[in-house]
Amino acid sequence: MTDETGWHTRQLQAALRARGVSGRCIDLAACDIDTAHAPHGLAIPGFGTTLPDAALVRGIAGGSFEQVTKRLGVLHALRELGVPVYNDARAIERSVDKSMTSLLLHAAGIPTPPTWATESLAQARRIVMREDAAGHALVLKPLFGSQGKGLRLVGRIDGVQQPLPELAGEHGGLAYLQRFVPPVTEPGFDWRVLVIGGRAVTAMRRVSEGWIHNVAQGARCEPAPLTASLAELAERAAAALALDYAGVDMIPSPAGAQVLEVNGVAAWRGLQRVTGFNIARALVDDLLDRRLASRRQTPGAERVA
Repeated sequence: MTDETGWHTRQLQAALRARGVSGRCIDLAACDIDTAHAPHGLAIPGFGTTLPDAALVRGIAGGSFEQVTKRLGVLHALRELGVPVYNDARAIERSVDKSMTSLLLHAAGIPTPPTWATESLAQARRIVMREDAAGHALVLKPLFGSQGKGLRLVGRIDGVQQPLPELAGEHGGLAYLQRFVPPVTEPGFDWRVLVIGGRAVTAMRRVSEGWIHNVAQGARCEPAPLTASLAELAERAAAALALDYAGVDMIPSPAGAQVLEVNGVAAWRGLQRVTGFNIARALVDDLLDRRLASRRQTPGAERVA
């Protein structure tokens, strides 16, 4: 399932072919709920009245609230109809909503910066003032943003007060604020750890002269040892959101590594450049050998057609 084709989909298609599996790229926007079409009520391009053996979610196009709800509804329906969905809609909903990610990480006892989400501009300003008085800056993030877009530092930055902007527009009337973790080195960096099937498999450092460390914003990728502590923390974060695969972003701090975000539709092109094995093959192997195999071994499991 993808809203665009390119390097990632070519990698996945090649990995599927290597396993003797036929893969099709389908946009969730093109999938319909049609209860007159087939007994299961879904119309998926290229499948007629049948369903796929499994679905791997690579991308979901943005849209109106109604459009995104329908697209996620298709993924929910596939799961309920017995089709393994990798990652399924429930996990994607947890990870795409940064406030829910923060809440679940906190509930699981995973170290993550203090975080606030509020619809009240007055309350958000009070939070900024309180944190500023304690010597902390904050990062204002779009709730559903990705690739480091729309991030903004607020509070006292290098002796200059950066005010909280109005919350309309890209922030949708909501302030999602996370305590800023200053860099511990120059230049600063964070880690991206990839978790597949509950196990951390590779890591990199994303190094940047600025405070945003996303590759899409110009950070460079460097190989990083996957230490036991990084692996354990990343695995706990992925488990907290019930993700089949996840890109876990962590930042160093004087108190140790802290989890910033957990990506449920993670890109891995930059990570592949510093990783010695084929990531797409690892994803496909986990889907086929764990998720699909376990379904076939479940008593009473049947293909829905």
